[in-house]
Amino acid sequence: MNNTPIANRLHIAIFGRRNAGKSTLINALTGQEIAVVSEVPGTTTDPVYKTMELLSLGPVVIIDTAGIDDGGDLGNLRIEKTYDVLRKTNFAIYVLDAQEGITEFDRKFIEEIKSKEVAIVAVLNKSDRRRIEQHEILEYKKKLGVPICEISAINKSGMEELKQLIAKHAKFDEANLTIVGDLINPGDVVVLVTPIDKAAPKGRLILPQQQTIRDIIDNDAIAVVTKEYELKQTFESLRKKPSLVITDSQAFKKVSADTPEDIRLTSFSILFARYKGELEEMVKGLKKIKKLKAGSRVLIVEGCTHHRQEEDIGKVKIPRWIKEMTDVQIEFEWASGTYFPKDLERFDLIVHCGGCMLNRMEMQYRLNLSRQKEIAITNYGMLIASRHGILKRALQPFPSVYNELN
Repeated sequence: MNNTPIANRLHIAIFGRRNAGKSTLINALTGQEIAVVSEVPGTTTDPVYKTMELLSLGPVVIIDTAGIDDGGDLGNLRIEKTYDVLRKTNFAIYVLDAQEGITEFDRKFIEEIKSKEVAIVAVLNKSDRRRIEQHEILEYKKKLGVPICEISAINKSGMEELKQLIAKHAKFDEANLTIVGDLINPGDVVVLVTPIDKAAPKGRLILPQQQTIRDIIDNDAIAVVTKEYELKQTFESLRKKPSLVITDSQAFKKVSADTPEDIRLTSFSILFARYKGELEEMVKGLKKIKKLKAGSRVLIVEGCTHHRQEEDIGKVKIPRWIKEMTDVQIEFEWASGTYFPKDLERFDLIVHCGGCMLNRMEMQYRLNLSRQKEIAITNYGMLIASRHGILKRALQPFPSVYNELN
């Protein structure tokens, strides 16, 4: 709870060809030997992540990637992981080898980064091995159309100039987003219902609960945390009527029954569907459930990896509820963590978690891909609310989406 979650940090990724000095650069930027450095091309295999504080930008995560010019079957797998990093990147650093200059390969990949509207700077590395004239830097800047500076990652020279370029050009719109702030006013009481069961992490709250509490406090409102079986008692103990009740989706049915109708109610999962993506599209995705037929394929996606419990929400409960809602035999597949299949056309419906472990860019990528493939997508919380007949109530705090249901 003391650290900013990775999903809420500016993602700075380092790209470039093999042996350009990417791993040496991440070590120089972070001041730690976190990436293995070698003269052998292709040393970096999997992306390396490092969280840190960067002056004027605050909490960031810096990612080292494999060389984008790798070859062979194994190299292609490494490149695929590098592209997976690109889809969640807020800011890109492209490393050029000063001894080799700009290649057509460099130019094409930089253009691809720019086409995704990702802010980018280039660095001309290995200035310790070759003197770089100022007119060369200006020429490279003109050719690439991006800010550029010279560095020696191995000597750690040029780091301050690079950090200044990052601070100048980095944009992090996610920092201005709110989970619940636009739904409440200063002084409001917000009740958060947090079941403590076998799946709850020992000694702490789960990430969506932590982040929502912080957002409530940041907006000068009052957060009251309780369990579902103490909710009635909590209401009785409060002198002021709550403005909003937020519950874990799995407790939706009981919490809805115990919450007076004149108090707004929603879930963490629904809030995060709005915070990370597009609530309206996921509401529309619910309509696909009624159209599922025998043999239809449903993909259930969780943005994190965790130990599966006996009554796991994604593995057990959601498949059960979908079967109850359709009364036909459905085929299910699962994806978790950073893995998200590209061949979505195999599926009739995607049911996604709230995505608290994914940054907004990654969630937007998944939504856009499902849209391109014309595959309906919905969310854990909305499916559960629909199953228990309380979807309209759960969406009432969001008038524009609520009106779509009528």
